[in-house]
Amino acid sequence: MRNPYDVLGVSKGASADEVKKAFRKLAKKYHPDQNKNDPKAQEKFAEVNSAYEVVGDPEKRGQFDRGEIGADGKPRGFEGFGAGGPGGFRRQAGPGGAEHFEFNFGGGGPGGGGGGFNAGDIFSELFGAGRGRGGGRAGPPPKGEDFAASALVPLAEVANAGKVNVVLPNGRTLEVKIPKGVEDGQQIRLRGQGQPSPYGGEPGDAIITLRFAPHPLFKVEGRDLRLNLPITLYEATLGGKVDVPTLAGKVELTVPAGSSSGRRLRLRGKGLESATGVHGDLYVTLQIALPETADPDLDALMRRWRDQRAYDPRKNSG
Repeated sequence: MRNPYDVLGVSKGASADEVKKAFRKLAKKYHPDQNKNDPKAQEKFAEVNSAYEVVGDPEKRGQFDRGEIGADGKPRGFEGFGAGGPGGFRRQAGPGGAEHFEFNFGGGGPGGGGGGFNAGDIFSELFGAGRGRGGGRAGPPPKGEDFAASALVPLAEVANAGKVNVVLPNGRTLEVKIPKGVEDGQQIRLRGQGQPSPYGGEPGDAIITLRFAPHPLFKVEGRDLRLNLPITLYEATLGGKVDVPTLAGKVELTVPAGSSSGRRLRLRGKGLESATGVHGDLYVTLQIALPETADPDLDALMRRWRDQRAYDPRKNSG
């Protein structure tokens, strides 16, 4: 993975506010909802998010600056005795912080020249071609390391149990099916999509953390959604029916006469679906919006109200 400072376009000495500002700018630029016709936008969006997970966290940033973790946020291995080349010894971090050691005897692998050992040869030599001590059957070769990655999922894909592209630490991109009723921060395991085993065992898994991407209209609270809806002064005064956006398309909402800004109305079942098939609700907060240009008639009406029908909406504010 690329250096997270380079991804965000900030220097190593950038302040936390500068890092956050750069992240927000790039996240807005590459947001999937703004780049529906750009298949690379999701990859760039995920790369920016991964970079911010490292340098946007003071603890991880310090670990990265000291060389303790890599750009992917995982502990760094360290090299020794020939940096793991032919005849070299290498110690690496494994799953869950455990460590494993490799020794390269040099020469070819399967079908290669030189009569050297490959990883499978080493395992066979150590355990007698699959047999352990006392002639018993040895366990299977160790699996490869797991990959950890995260993906930002647009709310439309969450609602429809759609798909999202995930970029793994090795640069490979996978198309992942979103589980029905997925929760923000939920992890899914893709078996066999991790690091190949150096000992000839099964490959590791890819563990994907799914995060809900910010939406320009909706705020997520559990399975419920919240929306601020602008209405006209006459709709607030006289009431009426207005169109309200939802993740499934527009629906009609009745605004009661005499509604003030801040009044909250509920649309049942228009939130996110749970794994059991139960839908949350959509809570709509009304916000009165005045005309964008001045209106002499409205100004005159408001002056008459001020002079003849004055009222105090702040009398209970203390």
